[in-house]
Amino acid sequence: MDICLVTGSAGLVGSECVRFFSAKGMQTVGIDNNMRAVFFGDDASVSWNVKRIGEEIPSHVHHEEDIRDVSALERILGEYQNDIRLVIHAAAQPSHDWAAGDPSMDFTINANGTLNLLEATRKFCPDAVFIYTSTNKVYGDLPNHLPLVEKESRFEIDAGHPYAEYGIDESMGIDQNKHSVFGASKLAADIMVQEYGRYFNMKTGCFRGGCLTGPAHSGTRLHGFLAYLMKCAVTGAHYTIYGYKGKQVRDNVHSFDLANMFWHFYRSPRPGEVYNAGGGRHANCSILEAIRLCEAITGQKIRFSYEDQHRNGDHIWWISDVRKFQKDFPGWDYSYTLEDILTDLYRQFRERY
Repeated sequence: MDICLVTGSAGLVGSECVRFFSAKGMQTVGIDNNMRAVFFGDDASVSWNVKRIGEEIPSHVHHEEDIRDVSALERILGEYQNDIRLVIHAAAQPSHDWAAGDPSMDFTINANGTLNLLEATRKFCPDAVFIYTSTNKVYGDLPNHLPLVEKESRFEIDAGHPYAEYGIDESMGIDQNKHSVFGASKLAADIMVQEYGRYFNMKTGCFRGGCLTGPAHSGTRLHGFLAYLMKCAVTGAHYTIYGYKGKQVRDNVHSFDLANMFWHFYRSPRPGEVYNAGGGRHANCSILEAIRLCEAITGQKIRFSYEDQHRNGDHIWWISDVRKFQKDFPGWDYSYTLEDILTDLYRQFRERY
């Protein structure tokens, strides 16, 4: 049977991909050692998701290994080498703030871990499609230098700017700006994934995500915008807004829609290609707007406060232009609106919390 190997398989994107590609008839093999609990504490643990996946998909094979461990990766890929058709790399250290406290661990996970997986793939299954879950943070803080206009509940880009109608495309530069330590390590991995496609002619693709979200997200204060906000709404926990008056804008894409992007790329890969992957103009909001939507859906007031200091390297306004992907894969489209995403989060978080 054709195998889909997924790293970070108990996280938001990884677990969605396990369900999605299993439903497509592929055998799924996961690698996840619950580093999210190390980064953010027991409340962010993905052990609940490991258990749920095992119950939902009995055929799924789980390996509790670390992507920094070359021998472990080679053992796993070596075992399945003849059948691996797709590698989805979703394991990462995902937080700006956490990375600044331990740049070495951040880099060894995000950059070295990606290189380890690329090399193992090249060694054991070089014909497999390799998909990397990158981030819009590879563009650093360049979006903050766009002509932004402050409105009542959000920042917006000047209406006359080329990005105004559809958002930021892949032509935005990545050099000579502040990325955050996390953004720099993810950029190093992003460039290497591209290089393995262009230099070694492997079937690699980079998907530079906006805010990736969905009910499988173990949202926490340092990572997981919409999931953590809805979690606060459901549990009554306090939420803190950091900087920009809460008017900073994010586009949001449901993990199912991202997995569906991966499916389309898998069926017709373009080696070394890069795509912005977010909610675009289809699904975006500021923090203030998201709070109001969560309150409307839950019927609960969110307890929140404001700190004037923004997060270092944070974006004021980000909306992804996904037209490049839609041009290359016209069969793909969104399944979830912003309201659909928040309703899905609410429904499932009520059961969990």
